[in-house]
Amino acid sequence: MAGLAVIITTYNWPAALEAVLAGYLSQQRPPDELIVADDGSTEETRAVIDKFRDQAPFPVKHVWHADEGFRAGAIRNRAIQNSEADYIIFTDGDCIPAPWFLQQHQRLADQGWFLSGNRVLLSQNFSQEVLQEKIPIHTWTRRQWFQARRRKQINRLLPLFRIPLGRWYRRRLAKAWEGAKTCNLSVWKEDLLAVNGFDEDYTGWGMEDSDLVLRLIRNGVYHQDARFAAPVFHLWHSENSRDQLEENQRRLQQLIETDRIQARVGIKQASSE
Repeated sequence: MAGLAVIITTYNWPAALEAVLAGYLSQQRPPDELIVADDGSTEETRAVIDKFRDQAPFPVKHVWHADEGFRAGAIRNRAIQNSEADYIIFTDGDCIPAPWFLQQHQRLADQGWFLSGNRVLLSQNFSQEVLQEKIPIHTWTRRQWFQARRRKQINRLLPLFRIPLGRWYRRRLAKAWEGAKTCNLSVWKEDLLAVNGFDEDYTGWGMEDSDLVLRLIRNGVYHQDARFAAPVFHLWHSENSRDQLEENQRRLQQLIETDRIQARVGIKQASSE
């Protein structure tokens, strides 16, 4: 693998982003580059990124566009364009990585496959405590996580167990697009470009990741399960607005009813502007 990039999507939650970025300083396999895909945050977020750039032993890029509503697909496409790596791991600015997160994504990466991992959900009170007291949960031992589970600070422990599942088991969901989420997803850059990246017609929360995954599968890039291998710790937050969900579901249904592989508005369209 010539290079591994992490793309972290964020919007106006600098305290969470700071905690997430700290997790990438403790990776057993550091990234070759880290790109913050910023969906229109204010200068406070830029300051967090600039401070982190001074600490990080790897290149850190900040890709930003103006705040015109929830446009995660569009800013991820700009980040893909700015990446120099061959393999890209997508996550969010509220998902703190386990120390082995990148190492496991790299270990399981294989041509013709994308990886979908899972997450441990933190409770509301525990999330607030982690951010306010700057608790470095990315360095926690298994014993500390067991204690957190007993205190009901997290929803489950199973994602923390690194189980050496066979290739057949991990690939049993090869053509399943449901459930794969961009808070923990990795894919070869050439495969992203081949389907024209994310479809920027999706605005507002929901379905843009399902759209991408479905098109990847149609193009012969299949789903490999990275559960019990590469978890993230998801900070609690109130739900994003679902105002556009019905429209996004309609767009996804239109895709399902066709054999389309290319994003209608994606990387190619942005490059030609």
